[in-house]
Amino acid sequence: MDQFKRDVQKEKPSFIVGLNRVGVTNIQKIIRIKNNGKENLFYSTIDIFADLLPQQKGAHMSRFDETITQIIDETIQKNAMVIEDFADYMAKRAREKQGANRAEVRIKAKYPVEEIAPASGKKTQKINTIMARATASEKGSRHLVGVETNGMTVCPCAQQMIKEYGEKKLREEGFSEKELEIIFKHLPLASHNQRGTGVLMIGSDKRIKAEKLVNIVENSMSSRVLDLLKRVDELEIVKTAHQNPRFVEDVVREMVSQTLEEFDFLSDEDYFLAQQTNYEGIHSYEVFAERSGKIKEIKEEISMAGENPSDDNYFITCENTTVEQWLQEHGGC
Repeated sequence: MDQFKRDVQKEKPSFIVGLNRVGVTNIQKIIRIKNNGKENLFYSTIDIFADLLPQQKGAHMSRFDETITQIIDETIQKNAMVIEDFADYMAKRAREKQGANRAEVRIKAKYPVEEIAPASGKKTQKINTIMARATASEKGSRHLVGVETNGMTVCPCAQQMIKEYGEKKLREEGFSEKELEIIFKHLPLASHNQRGTGVLMIGSDKRIKAEKLVNIVENSMSSRVLDLLKRVDELEIVKTAHQNPRFVEDVVREMVSQTLEEFDFLSDEDYFLAQQTNYEGIHSYEVFAERSGKIKEIKEEISMAGENPSDDNYFITCENTTVEQWLQEHGGC
């Protein structure tokens, strides 16, 4: 029996106004998740929130951790869940525990993947991150599932300047146009490059395989990156990347294109979110690009652009449904 009679959290606050999110962040847990048909332990970071009623002073913070611990215990005793179901279930339980209108959960879990180096065939390991985000209300629940992984990009602009510089110098040395064409066909051109981090998330009731999302993100960049590389592998990765230069914007557009092709079963109301961050090699800042929206919004924009391919004055707005709005359609207030 609880010896403390006064429940301060349920008392009225000094200023009565509701709060959108109250909760705990950066909870670190080992969770058991089903991925690619196998059950494994994952090191995870969890954020969990609930809205707070105007007349309630505070949330019961310990109940958030209790909710997570109970669900972890359940998955140990029963069958493991895929990460999006894990997040969805946790959001529903958190809402019940807090007596809230709405609850939200965000999970990031790291997992190792065995990779094969491109030239030497050596086995190496890469750490990817699988993610889920879910909201729950009396209307129902909604979730997104996604991945975060690293790759490499090469700047097309700097590379073009190097090419123009090289052409000028080689012409001065007496090289013909035919010789220049052969040289630049086979010789990867220098440019500044960046290590980049890509994020791809899909909101759908259909099952989305994390491995396919990782492949899309990696294939959208100039090249993938690996920890263990022999010299022949370094040559292959540098050559591949410099023969495939891409801006941060190109990477996100590639993710859009490849997602629509790979997951052609997605419905109009399903959701898409792609982000790319490049850690600049010659600047002290990072560059970032993002595209998000309902599948039907993105397809409509692509269709409209296709109808006006040569109109330089044609303007298309990117003001689509935000991820917050999409989650709240079924998991919001």
